[in-house]
Amino acid sequence: MPIAKILGIETEYGIAGGPDRDPTTASSIIVNAYAQQGRTRISWDFNDESPGADARGILSGGSLAPMIETHLANTVLTNAARLYVDHAHPEYSSPECRTPGEATLYDQAGEEVMRRALRVANESLPADLGITLYKNNSDGKGNSYGTHENYLVARSVDFSDVVRAMVPHFVSRQVVVGAGKVGAETEVGQAADPDFQLSARAEFFEEVVGLETTLKRPIINTRDEPHSDAERFRRLHVICGDANMSPVATFVKLGSTALLLAALEADGVGAFPLAPAQPVRAIRDFSFDTSLRTVVPDGDGRRRTAWDYQDELWQLAQRYVERHGATVVAGGDEVAQILRQWREMLDGVRDHPEDVADRVDWVAKRRIVEGFQSRYSLAPRDAKLRAIDLQYHDVRRDKSLAARVGLQQMFSDEEIRRAVARAPGSTRAYFRGECVTRFPDDIVSANWDSIVFDVGHGPLQRIPMMDPTRGTEELTGSLFAHNLTAVALVAALNG
Repeated sequence: MPIAKILGIETEYGIAGGPDRDPTTASSIIVNAYAQQGRTRISWDFNDESPGADARGILSGGSLAPMIETHLANTVLTNAARLYVDHAHPEYSSPECRTPGEATLYDQAGEEVMRRALRVANESLPADLGITLYKNNSDGKGNSYGTHENYLVARSVDFSDVVRAMVPHFVSRQVVVGAGKVGAETEVGQAADPDFQLSARAEFFEEVVGLETTLKRPIINTRDEPHSDAERFRRLHVICGDANMSPVATFVKLGSTALLLAALEADGVGAFPLAPAQPVRAIRDFSFDTSLRTVVPDGDGRRRTAWDYQDELWQLAQRYVERHGATVVAGGDEVAQILRQWREMLDGVRDHPEDVADRVDWVAKRRIVEGFQSRYSLAPRDAKLRAIDLQYHDVRRDKSLAARVGLQQMFSDEEIRRAVARAPGSTRAYFRGECVTRFPDDIVSANWDSIVFDVGHGPLQRIPMMDPTRGTEELTGSLFAHNLTAVALVAALNG
């Protein structure tokens, strides 16, 4: 039985500049700049973090979970998101959202949070130490950082079936949601020597399945950290996606994946095409070929292009919607929009790429790069073209090339500003966001599945939130209306 596809995005932002050009210091300045403007003062609670838990039930000697860096800037925002320093990058983790459209809105709210933090930070720094932020996935020197998606999945679905069903999608979806990239950075990428790639991230993947996220990156990440009731739920942590500047690409990335996961829960793994016989090679080779003609064999010897895979998966998703309605993903109009945009983008990249340059990042970026290259008679992969690539992702609207190419927008500036301040009402994020907004001086710490209150007497009070589908405005709005202090709220919850 499919369950609600609660979802969200974590984005590590590329960073340059700052004191001593130290990215960790600069990242801390960014996070603290936002916090010190009175927007948040609440620390993250690490008690429930378990990055070493593996969905396969094992922890092999060759796999290491990411370290938890509790000493770096890490806070909770009034919109229920998390803003923190992850290794050497500022990261915005969106609140839990009920639909792909809502998750896209809160991803854009994250961009606005970063713009505001950047402005405040640079006002306090000398001009020569100014910081720049990029919503991209690599530094051009062989180092990559992530844009991770998260989806709520029923625990009853065997993890091996998740792997079997989703690998075909994750290796091929870059044809419509890849962010594009000039040249290559890794050894395997440089050996292939592409002038331009579909994906900014694909060349960095080395395994099909694994626990790590920074080395030996897997197409399917096995971290078993549901941030909820582990008996009922798992959280699929997807690390192989690109940072999209196109809101429609983000929407389709989230929507297509959510639909396929719901189809898996409803109809089982047998409905899905077999994965490529060599998935790691496939995700790279598909990225290296902007003609979309590269074919790879599956386990039975059938040969497909990335486009063929996406076409089959779109049809699978459409059949699921026709049979079941897909209310676990979104309302009927939004599901229809997902399927329509996915179809138009898929047909467009094959038949008329220019028609989808307003939605597909790699097409939009390649058009800019090729135009600049032609105008100035530059060689492929010239350093100036790499600079154009990076400038596409600049978070400053007056500097970003993505802001100048006519990408379709889904939300108004006012909707984005509201999402910066307020949590979505559709998930438990509402309860967290309202607590942080109303009672900041009474909260010791918070995380995804609990909030710790200090009500001034007795022990600290931990309020669990183990079901992401609860804690909504509908279910808890009256609690806040009738309990105007933290003391009263905690008493009501304990009563």
